[in-house]
Amino acid sequence: MKSSFEVEHRLGYRILWWILAIALISGVVVSSVQVILDARRVSNDLNYQATQTIAMVEDAATQAVFSIDSELAQQVVDGLFAIEAVHLARIVHPDGEPLGHRQRPLQETAFRPVTDPIFESDRPFRTHLVRNTDTGTVYGYLEVHYDTAPAARTWLDRATVTFASGVATALILGMVLYFVFHLLLTRPLLRIVQSVKQVDPDHPDDRLVGIPAGHGRDELGLWVNATNNLLVAIGDSQKRHREAEDRVSRLSRYDQLTGLPSRETFMELLERDIRESQKRNRLLSLMVCGIDDFKSVNEQCGFRTGDLILQTVADRLTSRLGSTRFTIARLGSDQFVVVEKGLRDGFQAADTAERVLACLGEPMVVEDQSVAMSATIGIAMFPSDTDKADRLLQSAEQTMTLAKQTGHAHFQFYVASIDQEIRDRKQMEKDLTQALVNREFHLVYQPQINLESKRVIGAEALLRWEHPSRGFVPPDDFIPVAEANGSIVEIGQWVLEQACAQAAHWAAEGTPLRIAVNLSAVQLRQDSIVTDILDTLRRHSIPAGRLELEVTETSFMTNLSDAVAKLHRLNQAGINIAVDDFGTGYSSLTYLKQMPVQHLKIDKQFIRDLLVNEDDTRIANTIIDLGKSLNLSVVAEGVETAEQEYYLTQRGCKLAQGYYFSKPLQPRDFETFVQDFHQQFVESNV
Repeated sequence: MKSSFEVEHRLGYRILWWILAIALISGVVVSSVQVILDARRVSNDLNYQATQTIAMVEDAATQAVFSIDSELAQQVVDGLFAIEAVHLARIVHPDGEPLGHRQRPLQETAFRPVTDPIFESDRPFRTHLVRNTDTGTVYGYLEVHYDTAPAARTWLDRATVTFASGVATALILGMVLYFVFHLLLTRPLLRIVQSVKQVDPDHPDDRLVGIPAGHGRDELGLWVNATNNLLVAIGDSQKRHREAEDRVSRLSRYDQLTGLPSRETFMELLERDIRESQKRNRLLSLMVCGIDDFKSVNEQCGFRTGDLILQTVADRLTSRLGSTRFTIARLGSDQFVVVEKGLRDGFQAADTAERVLACLGEPMVVEDQSVAMSATIGIAMFPSDTDKADRLLQSAEQTMTLAKQTGHAHFQFYVASIDQEIRDRKQMEKDLTQALVNREFHLVYQPQINLESKRVIGAEALLRWEHPSRGFVPPDDFIPVAEANGSIVEIGQWVLEQACAQAAHWAAEGTPLRIAVNLSAVQLRQDSIVTDILDTLRRHSIPAGRLELEVTETSFMTNLSDAVAKLHRLNQAGINIAVDDFGTGYSSLTYLKQMPVQHLKIDKQFIRDLLVNEDDTRIANTIIDLGKSLNLSVVAEGVETAEQEYYLTQRGCKLAQGYYFSKPLQPRDFETFVQDFHQQFVESNV
């Protein structure tokens, strides 16, 4: 509290007095300049007023002196005295004899000692009296003396106000500046001091110094960040020191044969890993790995060979999984345990289990003998299976025991449904690698209809997979898997090849149609994607304008600038770009403005309940209106009824596709559909 008081008073008040002093001096200087400039203006105004007054009576004075009319001259002089500032006025002959004369004393004021040095006590003005017809003859003179007191009084009043207001304004601005300085510097400094006081010297990185609000990017923020970095560095150093001490103190708690943590030590590490996973809200897997038929190896090769095998297993696990994400221990006998932290899902755990099985399945050369080993793994997940360390280990051990009863050299999850899901996913990944080779893929084509002309203007190429044992596999099932393991790149190129070949065939038969092909996010991230697409068009002699690439809203969000650049190159080559499933993702006008888009495709989920669900109808209308405002064609997917088709036509939707017109068709069936559809349109208009 004392240090805060000292900082505030020693620094804050010194700054306050400095600011007020500078503000006062600045106010005095600026006000003085304004007063001087005003005095100059008043002096000029006084001269101008006198000149104008003389010019006003000059003709009458000339007439009086020309006519030697003393009565007229006196009237002119008396008229001048209607002006308060006139002190003396007279009209005289050239020889100096006055024809009219009047004088009154100067005004006695208390401020004359101040103003007379500035404006003089009075100002004399004299003009020659001549006639217009005879400009060479001077008939007399008009003399007027102005008392400066009235003008000086006005100036002095204004100068007083100007000076006082200038100084007051400067002081007010100084106080405002000090208040702003207090808010921006003094008060944040006090808060930083309080925050530094709360840092725990034993654990300096547990509670770092807080950055004052609004100072994240200025000097205070840099200072706090530098301080925090220092605290973190100190904390890391202390942490490493404690870890070194812990390693020394726990040497006796490690397995003497393999050097891995023993069961007791592992339980402590597991509880630590669980707490860390809870804190970071991440998944954790625990794998118990049991060597198959290890008892037989001991009986046939001896215990020494068995010990060497256990050491080899420990070395392999440590070398292959040696990172902070893994905790490895020996539970006893032939059982090892691996904990993996920071998982997104169970599929990562399955990948690690396969790596472990492959690692232990490699032949081992032990005392000049080649020994083939295998292992079986039981897996339990945190927190889905349990959130207790002992229960998690028990679940994995039980699962490993059950897995050994059904076979060797495989892994099994504690929960049967998850185990089956992951196995299905793994099997699908393997099947996908053979699907192209085995020619299990084929394309179907769904017609795209121009709602105004009622003609087929294009087709969307859709991928289908006929698995030899599973039968038809929905795209929603295998496309995400293909994107996850990268096989979508090869599959997507195959789709493009087939679609372009089909488009070339239809064009040769006199039916040039636009082909729409989906472009995956994974494909779009490939460096060679633009060249691959353009080369495919050249190979099949397809004009670029006959190809349309459909990208989803989320496919280019991970690296927007790179995706925009590639799509612009494709569009500049003549290829049309469409945003598929518009309205289901980010739907941001910010990125839509950057994209070289020609078409927006309304997702079928909004068309399905069109005219039934108000929200879906409103969204569809909004997308149509957005397309009009951006000069983009809108394609409605999933049109299934005549009412939907009529409504979309009336709302100005240009293109549509869906089961109302046709389901996706084989190439020959598609050709037949196009002929029949056009024939029906011709007949309906006859």
